[in-house]
Amino acid sequence: MSAFNLTPSDPSTFILTGIPGLEAAHIWISIPFSMFYIFSLLGNFTILFIVGKEETLHKPMFLLICMLALIDIGLCTCIVPKALCIFWFHSNGITLDCCLTQMFFYYVIGLMNSAVLVTMAFDRYVAICHPLRYATILTNARIAKLGLVGLIGAVLLILPAPLLLRRLPFCTNRIIPHMYCENLAVVNMSCGDTTVIQMYSLMLTFVIIGLDVLFVGLSYGLIIRAVLRISLKKANRKALNTCTPHICVLVMACSTSLFSALIHRS
Repeated sequence: MSAFNLTPSDPSTFILTGIPGLEAAHIWISIPFSMFYIFSLLGNFTILFIVGKEETLHKPMFLLICMLALIDIGLCTCIVPKALCIFWFHSNGITLDCCLTQMFFYYVIGLMNSAVLVTMAFDRYVAICHPLRYATILTNARIAKLGLVGLIGAVLLILPAPLLLRRLPFCTNRIIPHMYCENLAVVNMSCGDTTVIQMYSLMLTFVIIGLDVLFVGLSYGLIIRAVLRISLKKANRKALNTCTPHICVLVMACSTSLFSALIHRS
């Protein structure tokens, strides 16, 4: 417990424990964390550089990949630098405003990731079911507008959560058993009535997951129907192969999000 010598006498100060039970191994844990963070930055910036320099890649699908790269950079940067400060320097303290800011950006970026994945499903639907109209339906300008709409929607949906939390009183024990400010952990530290914020978070989760599953499922249902109508096996296989990268990204994103949610709630 030497890492927690900071007494949370200031009501605006929280303490992040890092990884509970593994405080003695934080230095060793920081090595893969820092390596993966560096590789993530290098890989995503390389994607952005290549797509930016190569004019032949200035197409809707590659713009969506660039959005995913920016989202990955933002998501890592929201968590890993503070986590490394905890691992290396035992800098466990975080103010309420910084905690809520981190939480806000983390969930906004997460919603943006969800919106981009849904847009990619729509992109694959148009490419397979309406190939002749693809260039007119999905232009670069329209993809940029969809990205902007996704960002504005994410901000408007997430903003009430930190504002509601900011008004709640917090108990004396302000230790967060994570390496970043997770919504449920912060809510559980409040001594006030958290019914509204918990109901809003639950409703938001079900609405977002429900809409994502609905839109992605609808897109791939129409794609499968169109593929089954193709008589040539080669064309059939080619159509399905265009969906493979998106399906892989979708499975990875959903599995990691589900794993994180289950871990926090257990």
